[in-house]
Amino acid sequence: PAPFTPLIVQKDTLKKEIPVSVLCAVLLFVLGISGMEIGRTDGVILLLLFIGFLVWMVRSALKAHAASAEAEDPSGEYKIYPAWKCILYIVGGAVAIKFGGDFVVDGASAIAVKAGLSQNLIGLTIVAMGTSLPEFVTSVVAARKNEVDMAVGNAIGSNIFNILMVLGIASAISPLQLIGENVIDIIVLVVFSVVVWIFGATKKEISRTEGIAMICMYLCYSAYIIMR
Repeated sequence: PAPFTPLIVQKDTLKKEIPVSVLCAVLLFVLGISGMEIGRTDGVILLLLFIGFLVWMVRSALKAHAASAEAEDPSGEYKIYPAWKCILYIVGGAVAIKFGGDFVVDGASAIAVKAGLSQNLIGLTIVAMGTSLPEFVTSVVAARKNEVDMAVGNAIGSNIFNILMVLGIASAISPLQLIGENVIDIIVLVVFSVVVWIFGATKKEISRTEGIAMICMYLCYSAYIIMR
């Protein structure tokens, strides 16, 4: 959403969530190159780190809520819905996004397999984009509603969740073997994470130009993985 509206990056996000996201990418690289696999022990470590991250974020949120309770409540500018309607919207939206993403992934993957593309390429492009549709839709909608904090937090949180929780559970169940191409992809992930950190720290926002630059970087990376 950055090319459409500049995304303000809060101070706490720059000090907490984005550094954690970068550290997760670096940790994934370290675990990956040590034996070229993410083993069961590595998976347990990732899961424990995820639990620790959740506890940390919940405590931070409770402190922020307690501090805001002492100030004037700004919620009057928002329309308050009944709890049942909020739950209905959340569950309905999550189900629609989930099945919509599955349809995209299944259909595109079937076409890619018939075209003779490798599983690694399919995972890095079609499956990655399909499973990221929920984050993309949520961030775009949040940006359109001027909830830029949610748009940024959604993307950063998704990266942390995928590395710590998703890879943690998968590798704890069965070790994940890596190849040289996977290591390069992880390095790219680290670089992109640092770029987001730098963009956000410069003017405390991700501008339209920086958003376009990130899209161009991803397109270049996509071209690279298709050609290799």
